[in-house]
This record gives sequence, C-alpha cells and structure tokens, in this order.
Amino acid sequence: MSASRSILVAFAILIAGATSALAQDGSEDGKVEALRGEVPLTEETAPPPIYKEINDDLRRARNYPEQPPVIPHNIRDYPITLNANKCLTCHTREFTAQSQAPMISVTHFMDREGQVLATVTPRRYFCTQCHVTQAEAPELVKNDFQPIEEILRMLRQKQGGGEAPEAPFGEAPAPDESVGDQP
Repeated sequence: MSASRSILVAFAILIAGATSALAQDGSEDGKVEALRGEVPLTEETAPPPIYKEINDDLRRARNYPEQPPVIPHNIRDYPITLNANKCLTCHTREFTAQSQAPMISVTHFMDREGQVLATVTPRRYFCTQCHVTQAEAPELVKNDFQPIEEILRMLRQKQGGGEAPEAPFGEAPAPDESVGDQP
C-alpha cells in the first residue's frame, strides 16, 4: 500500500470516527436535538410563528469588537437592489443631520486595497449581509455568551480583587496583578 493511500485511509477512518462522535453528542439519550423537535425529516412541521420585530430605534450594545450594529427598526419594505438602497437615504453623511440616523462607518467607503471611495463600496452596499433586525423571540439555542468585561470582573472577584474601577470609554483598565499582567 502506498504512503498516499495509507494517509487517505487513515483520514477516512478519522472522519468516520469524528462523524460518529458528533452524532452521539446530543441529549442524554444519545439523540441529537433539532430545531424541528421530534418530527422526522420525512414529515412536514408547522412553520414557526413570525415574531414581532423590535422597532424602538434604540441603539443596542455590541457584544464583541467589530460586531456590526443591529438594525433597531423595521426594514420590511426597504429595497436593497443593484439600483436602490433605502438604507442610504438616512445613513449616508449627507442625510444624517436630517434623519438623525447614525452615519455609516468610513470603512464602508473603502475598497479591498484600503482606497477611500466617494460612494459606498460595492462589497458593503448590501447592508443586510451583516446588519440584522431583532425580534422579540425566545432563543432557539442556549446562549451563555458573556462579554470579556464580565469574565474579567468574575476572575477578579474569584481572586479576591473585588470590583475593578470602570475605565473611561475606549481605555483599557489598568494592569492588575490578579489577572497576571504584571511580573
């Protein structure tokens, strides 16, 4: 058996083992939980309800750096086509004073090489590729995400450091022995 064939066979066995392990990883009884519930794939399910979109125009905190802001209003009849983008009628620089909407980031005017363009770059033109509306809906999967600030606060409390003073916006907290930043 050639070396490349041996590697291919080993890889196939590895994939089969990983697939088997993933299939067994689920609920306590060995079944994989699905969003469709216990209904087999051969049967149709009732469609999920359409939940009410949040339409309060309040800005939401971002959970991680570089997270695109969520859309705090309904966009159901907003066309975003090759010829029209309703979002730009409020969020471009020339209309933000009148609309009171936040201006789109300068990064939306940069092409791949970092060259600043006069208009929104084609790769950032279709807003809903990154920005989404929010709905008043239950979570489909468990989410225990915590922002880094919360994790650091819990670490400091566990190590007896108590609450760290809040840093002004944009500044990192001072290094602290309890998180190992100093020798």
